Order: sequence, then C-alpha cells, then structure tokens
Amino acid sequence: MPELPEVEVVRAGLAPAVTGARVVAVSVVDPRALKRHMPLGGDDGLGGHGRTLTAEAGLLRSADFERRLTGAVLAAPERRGKFMWIPIVAPSQQSDVRGAALLAHLGMSGQLLLRANDAPDDRHVRIRIWIEHPEHCELRVDFADQRLFGSLALDGLVPTLPSGSIPAQAVHIARDPLDPYFDDAEFVRRLRSRATGVKKLLLDQALVSGVGNIYADETLWRSRIHPETLGTSVSQRGATAMLGHMRDVFAQALAEGGTSFDAQYVNVNGQAGYFAHSLHAYGRTGEPCHRCGGPIRRITFGGRGSHFCPQCQRRR
Repeated sequence: MPELPEVEVVRAGLAPAVTGARVVAVSVVDPRALKRHMPLGGDDGLGGHGRTLTAEAGLLRSADFERRLTGAVLAAPERRGKFMWIPIVAPSQQSDVRGAALLAHLGMSGQLLLRANDAPDDRHVRIRIWIEHPEHCELRVDFADQRLFGSLALDGLVPTLPSGSIPAQAVHIARDPLDPYFDDAEFVRRLRSRATGVKKLLLDQALVSGVGNIYADETLWRSRIHPETLGTSVSQRGATAMLGHMRDVFAQALAEGGTSFDAQYVNVNGQAGYFAHSLHAYGRTGEPCHRCGGPIRRITFGGRGSHFCPQCQRRR
C-alpha cells in the first residue's frame, strides 16, 4: 500500500497541473472507484463506505460525482498521512461543492496519472477527469486502480486546530511527522503509555499517520528496536530518537521517489520510485543485515509481517 512518501510524491506531482485548473468534464468508467463517495442530500442505501455497489447505487453515485465536479475550480492539493485531497473553489452556480474537496485514497494499487487529452487509456482506468489550466492548457487526470481498494470522493472540509481543514472522512487520523503541527512530545508520551508492540503502535493511524509496513520496519531497524518491544519499554530518549529516524527514512524515500516493488505504485508520470534499493529490513528475509551481517528475519503478528535483525534489534 502506498505510504506517506508515495502519496506525497503524487501530491507534489499533481500540484503544478491542477492548482487553479477548471474541471471541463468527468467520466466515471467504474462506479466501484466511488466507494467513499456519497451523493449529495441523501443516502443511496449502502452507507458511507459501501464496498459492494448495486447497479442502481453505482449509477446514482456516478451521476452525482460527475455533475458536482464538472465546472469546479481546483486549489492546491493537500495531504495528511495516506489521504490526499484537492480543495474545490466552486463557481457560484455550483454552491453544493463550495467548502468541499476531491478526496483521494490510493488503497493498495491506486494511481493518479497526468495525461494528454489524446493519450490512450491507462490500464485499469476507473475515472477520467479533464481539466483546463491557464498555463498548462488541457490535460487529463486518470484514476487507475487494479485491485479496486482505492477511491475518489467529494467530501466536505472540516476546520482543524491549530490551522487548516481536512475532509470529514479523514478527521480520525493523526497528523504525520512531516506536518509542521505534529506534536513530538505528545507522540512520545502516548507511545510510552501503551503496553502494545511498538510496530503495531507505529501502524496506528490515530497515533501517527502515514506509516505502513515498509517505513515502520525501516524506522525500527535504524532505531535498533525489536518490533514486539512494548511501548512502555521504550525510553523517552529512545522514542524521541525513533521519531527522528522515521523522519530521516521519509526524507530519503521522498528524495528517491518512494518505494516501488512492482508497477502498482508510480508517480503522476507513470514512473516508479527507487527507494526499494535503499531498504535495510523490509522484504529482505534471509539476506545479511547491512549493519552486523546477520540474517534478516520475518515474523508475523496480527496478519502482518515484520522484518528485523535479531542481533541488532533485540527484544527488551
């Protein structure tokens, strides 16, 4: 699943093309990509995040999404953790999308791709959005998703403290470590107050957002912390250092375009990132540790795998 660096690479790539652009037309090819979208003014009978759409509900969501998004003017894309959204500056005749945003969640294999209008369809395209930019002329934004865990939606924006706003569907997630308002001291306090394995804590999006299996394993390797070490067993100094390592991992991954193990994660131009070549733990089962030479081991808990070095990351 794309994590913070991959979503940030996509956000930064979209920004020059969509900021200030007007949506000329929208085509929903597959309504299943609207699982998070709710038609304005009513329920379609499936609830907010229905995964199995009836034909009738799919048509209703598609028509509502296309109507409300067409003609809207887009602002600069924003992100928190793995969620990304593009605030909408709506024309007066479409007041029903004022104060809303185009919310994107890439899921396992979602892609937002910038294409020329006459470019052939991308494989697994689910939604097409044609835009017109005052400087970049006309472009097409394709939302492609092979495994259909991702989605687009129109969602209302909710003010947040101390600054900014966020789509209502993402208010439950914490700020991420790259957010200027992230509270380091509060993160350390909450992590050290819980008798839960630290790997599981790093994956808790209510504690810190944007971290998945890849970057949790890399952070813990750099911190020399076993993934099953309880949060209550991590010292304040150790937790603070771990947060620093997490930011270092994110910074390097961003510089290298994110992590791509296959063609499912690419940037807006369809290019893969190369941080996979810099991994020290994730996906390296049986290979020698880059620090001590011992074999990297993989364990499973809660249905998730963790990669670590038993010699460098001893459980305390």
